[in-house]
Amino acid sequence: MDFDLNWLLLGLPLAFVLGWVASRLDLRQLRLENRQAPKAYFRGLNFLLNEQQDQAIDAFVEAVQNDPETQELHFALGNLFRRRGEYQRAVRVHEHLLSRADLSNADRERAQNALAQDFLQAGLLDRAEIALQKLEGTRYEEDARLALLAIYERSREWTRASEIARKLDQPGHASYATRRAHHLCEQASERAAQGHDGEARQLLHQAAAIAPQAPRPAIDMAALLLRQGQAGQALDILIALTDIVPLTLPLYAATLQQAAVAAQRTDQALTLLQRCYAAAPSIDALEAIVALNRGVGAARAADAPADADADGRANKSKSADPGDSYIAHLQHHPSLVIAARWLSSERFQHEEMHPPVQRAIDQATRPLLRYRCAACGFEAYQYFWHCPGCQTWDSFPPRRLEEL
Repeated sequence: MDFDLNWLLLGLPLAFVLGWVASRLDLRQLRLENRQAPKAYFRGLNFLLNEQQDQAIDAFVEAVQNDPETQELHFALGNLFRRRGEYQRAVRVHEHLLSRADLSNADRERAQNALAQDFLQAGLLDRAEIALQKLEGTRYEEDARLALLAIYERSREWTRASEIARKLDQPGHASYATRRAHHLCEQASERAAQGHDGEARQLLHQAAAIAPQAPRPAIDMAALLLRQGQAGQALDILIALTDIVPLTLPLYAATLQQAAVAAQRTDQALTLLQRCYAAAPSIDALEAIVALNRGVGAARAADAPADADADGRANKSKSADPGDSYIAHLQHHPSLVIAARWLSSERFQHEEMHPPVQRAIDQATRPLLRYRCAACGFEAYQYFWHCPGCQTWDSFPPRRLEEL
């Protein structure tokens, strides 16, 4: 059968025309879709810039529906959900991203980090921990470790916190030595409460080796030794600490005074406290000095009873009067707390009114004895190394509120 070239001449133009029509239809559809997606995207961006988050979310949802393969729209939508507190919707968006097989490694790590942030802000710490652990070895590794450290510290998992802090404590980066020492001190406190004093001492020795300039290991070790009846060693540790960090004396002045009395070294401790108080006066140091002076006065009175004068009244001991210490402090450092202390030991003409007046003054001065976190303003009568409010370490100044 002969091939008719006329059909070929007619078919080629027809095929060309049909192909051109089909391409134009595809281009028109593509242009329509591309026109719709950017329009929704830019509308959402405009709403976002005007802080209209509800309208921005609606626009981004429309854009995602028009172009479900756009990763950036998913990330923007998930972040908006998280900012509005709609954590479940944010989690669904980021989990949807992670389920996609065509996602690049960089976007997969980004989605995993976003998912961990969703769980963190939602307060789902157990799920956040799992999500953060999956970021090990990625570009988000350091941030993930910091978040894990905060989780472990908040949940008081000190062993895990110490391990994370050790990984973060790398040369060339910020030092975590003091923080690691705090973790060991917390573990030592728990072991001591359980009656394992030997293990507690080992942990405190490790803490002192990691952070020799940190005051807490020495303070906790002295308190532990004092409870064990080793007052002399406790006193030696605290005396050495006054040379290393003298400004923290108010935190352990009472322990130093108790150790000095138990070790019968009150004169040495009194001289040290007076020297430190002269350099940096504080309420706690003054209270320790007054307590030692009272003990010295009582001991002298017991050893050598005072002679009676012509009126039959006993002469006062030559030891310092506690009231004089309070008055000397008030002359240079006005303090309602110290004034209340002085009033409590004085006698007045209307002595029957002294107890209720003293109670009223003590009640008024109680708030002045608090410590205040410098980071968040949290106040407490107890000194905290780790702020219960903002979870910051060493944010409490070692002085009472009245002295700030």
